[in-house]
Amino acid sequence: MEHITLLIGIVIVTALVFDFTNGFHDTANAMATTISTGALRPKTAVAMSAALNLVGAFLSVEVAKTISGGIIDEAAGVRPEVIFAGLVGAIIWNLLTWLAGLPSSSSHALFGGLIGATLVSVGTHGVHGDAVVMKVLIPAVAAPVVAGLASMAATRLTYRLTRNRDEADTAKGYRAGQIASAALVSLAHGTNDAQKTMGVITLALITGGVVAPHADPPLWVIASAGLAIALGTYLGGWRIIRTMGKGITDIQPPQGFAAQTAAAATILASSHLGFALSTTQVCSGSVMGSGLGRKGAVVRWSTAGRMVAAWGLTLPAAGAVAAGAAFLATQGTWGVTAVAVLALGICGAIWAASRRNTIDHTNVNEGPAAEPVGVVTTALRTVSPPPAGQPAPAGDAPHTTDEVPAPAADTASPAPRAQAATVTR
Repeated sequence: MEHITLLIGIVIVTALVFDFTNGFHDTANAMATTISTGALRPKTAVAMSAALNLVGAFLSVEVAKTISGGIIDEAAGVRPEVIFAGLVGAIIWNLLTWLAGLPSSSSHALFGGLIGATLVSVGTHGVHGDAVVMKVLIPAVAAPVVAGLASMAATRLTYRLTRNRDEADTAKGYRAGQIASAALVSLAHGTNDAQKTMGVITLALITGGVVAPHADPPLWVIASAGLAIALGTYLGGWRIIRTMGKGITDIQPPQGFAAQTAAAATILASSHLGFALSTTQVCSGSVMGSGLGRKGAVVRWSTAGRMVAAWGLTLPAAGAVAAGAAFLATQGTWGVTAVAVLALGICGAIWAASRRNTIDHTNVNEGPAAEPVGVVTTALRTVSPPPAGQPAPAGDAPHTTDEVPAPAADTASPAPRAQAATVTR
């Protein structure tokens, strides 16, 4: 076996940088609802999530094998500089969507980057189209739908079981349940997303002749990928946490518990089967399902629409960036250097832009501005109004037909007490 060359070393470092961005990009998956309901303090939540992501990275390698030998043909002439270009495309798309606060898929950014770079440098025979369809595209469509339906059913069941209980009494139990379910999502995230970077590094080692084809990731690869995603998770993707926790729907503790439990079950099942699905799409679908499952709650469809649009753009956009990077990188050493310099410049510009409106653990729960009520929201609230005494979600117009008693006259006044009247707001 050959030794690790400088180029393979650059690919490994770039893969770990992607893993780091994956960590802070996807922190919201596990902790957004827990933070938004106050079940855990923001810094405590991300610290717990980071530790469990690290543990999860050691539990399985099925997804890593899907990446290293399932989507890209190892024997098609894929070289390390091609993998480098694919990673650059994924990192840039991750940072752009992070800046916009959109919970897009880091997994699909990686797939798109690898596919785009391979198509330019090798051709269509370098990509296993059937694997892309069966293990990427179909799960991408099915996973958020399945998780959303499961979350909606769980939310309705939860509220039905506790309909005669005092809300303050049940809130404590659900917050404890949220902590447990968030821990499970974090563990599941480590078993799925950390492995994607393991698979990329293993693919680079195979193309460089460092390890044998179809080999499992070495232990040092597993450990480094787990540490990188854990560090990114600890720093917290506060912009996306705000969108996931406050921008899609107003989440109550029972909804948060139901959404996280449904998401964890979906992710763990997919990891066991080797499906490299998007944890972001699963968790976003679960949050939307919890909004549809609570009577009177309303999903903010404009935010949801922007998210779905970002999901659809992720594969082609990351692929296009990676294709351009691959065209340069395959020209030789100067091309790899040019890609590295351009990537650093773009990433630096995105970071500088993010400093103009800083979002961190101190203001993550302030939430976005209320959105006007749309046609879909109005229709849903007409069919399923909130229970009596429950406030309308933020962004909804108040009911104008509620009747409230007028305040009684001051008892200290010498004038006779006025009879209580009824006024309309």
